[in-house]
Amino acid sequence: MSETNGSGNGKTATAAPAANVQLNIIGMSKNDYRGAATTLCAGCGHNSISNQIIAAAFELNIVPEDVIKMSGIGCSSKSPAYFLNRSFGFNTLHGRMPSVATGAMFGDHLLKAIAVSGDGDTTNIGMGQFKHIMRRNAPVVYIIENNGVYGLTKGQFSATAERGLKLKYQGTNPYTPVDIVQEAMSSGATFVARSFAGDANQVKSLIKAALSHNGISVLDIISPCVTFNNEDDARHSYGWGREHQEPLHDFTFVPKEQEIVLTDFAEGTTRTVEMHDGSKIVLKKLDREYDPTKRSEAMRLIEESHAEEVLLTGLIYVNEDLPSLTDIYKLPARPLNRMTDNEIRPAKSLIEKANAMMF
Repeated sequence: MSETNGSGNGKTATAAPAANVQLNIIGMSKNDYRGAATTLCAGCGHNSISNQIIAAAFELNIVPEDVIKMSGIGCSSKSPAYFLNRSFGFNTLHGRMPSVATGAMFGDHLLKAIAVSGDGDTTNIGMGQFKHIMRRNAPVVYIIENNGVYGLTKGQFSATAERGLKLKYQGTNPYTPVDIVQEAMSSGATFVARSFAGDANQVKSLIKAALSHNGISVLDIISPCVTFNNEDDARHSYGWGREHQEPLHDFTFVPKEQEIVLTDFAEGTTRTVEMHDGSKIVLKKLDREYDPTKRSEAMRLIEESHAEEVLLTGLIYVNEDLPSLTDIYKLPARPLNRMTDNEIRPAKSLIEKANAMMF
């Protein structure tokens, strides 16, 4: 799906940029983070999300070769081809991306994993795998580009389509939808957020925060399908999203290298959540008291948003206290895929001991 010009964990030489091109701290331009030209429909929300991944990685000074991109099958799963072309990418089977991403993190836990999936890939065929990567707290940024339909196969309802949705060639959906945020929190995810592809600044801020989280980061991003599901009364459309979006807070991500300055905020209280690496999320209260570190409050808030028919966006829940999957297994400082055969192959005596335990 994509190619890399390096072996990872190190900058790769690039041609000198033009004098007027903006560079980040590590000397890379935004073009170094782009991918191939998109083949998705013009106006697809997935393209906007890809653009914000590019912007987030550029602003965080991430070396592209230090990122691994994963996806399943569907329109959304084509997205990794459109960002970070220098990063290694892997298209897995339909609904099976979480297990491959988990294995990749065991192989090299120093990489940053960005996994892109769709509502069909995750909540239909892939629900079982989605639940298990949540409870294992694998260090993966898991983005669901959620449009309520199977766009790649002509717009059938997905499990997130709202009950009563009417589509020209599909009839009326009779089923209660799956709420990805609720599923993630009930399965033990430690960073859960919801956003709307039409709110580019919020999407970028949430992606930046997710990339600094030590554990599973779930971003449910409503990403309208302009071909099959973009009528203004549909819950996954641009029109409905703009009309019903209700942000929980003003959201700012501050990397650990930058000074924490709050003077730009208007009057109102703020809450700061420190991430495991020293970065900070600064939340400015809007019209409600809300603590994203309290899981029970987050679940209650999502239920309220259903009753009030609003698209509640922002950081829903975060827990920085639980160890990630790689912490639980106490992986060595040097990744397993960079060790020699002599380092990872058990001694003959240990193999004989293990065999003896079977009898």
